[in-house]
Amino acid sequence: MKLRAARPTDAGRVGEILSEFIDTTDWMPRIHTRAEDLAHAGALIERGWVTVAEVAGAVDGFCALDGAEVNALYVARARRGRGIGSQLLRGLQGRRERLTLWTFQANGRARAFYRRHGFVEVLTTEGDRNDEGLPDVRLDWQREAA
Repeated sequence: MKLRAARPTDAGRVGEILSEFIDTTDWMPRIHTRAEDLAHAGALIERGWVTVAEVAGAVDGFCALDGAEVNALYVARARRGRGIGSQLLRGLQGRRERLTLWTFQANGRARAFYRRHGFVEVLTTEGDRNDEGLPDVRLDWQREAA
């Protein structure tokens, strides 16, 4: 597996991975079209926020980092559970002293994943600050002192 900065030509695959999550998650409402997902992916890449995980020449996951905020971390459904997300997250943790992110309260798998990687849940809301209107949770991570 190779982690690398996303290129503009990766936007289609990054948007596809994002859309796949929305389409296959029963509690996640679709509030944007697939074309809007693709445009969003392109905008994240254009900002220089996106790192992709490439396996055998194919992009199988991505993360987006805005300063210390993890804006996105997704792995293609068929490739989940193989360490791709962990590699992406460890890459982010190696670049920052602290990280913060939001996920949905209903996303138990993500919450457990982040806790395994040292994140702590620090705040829950009823979803009044996200576009989906779903209850969410903020998690923070800080590098341990040496």
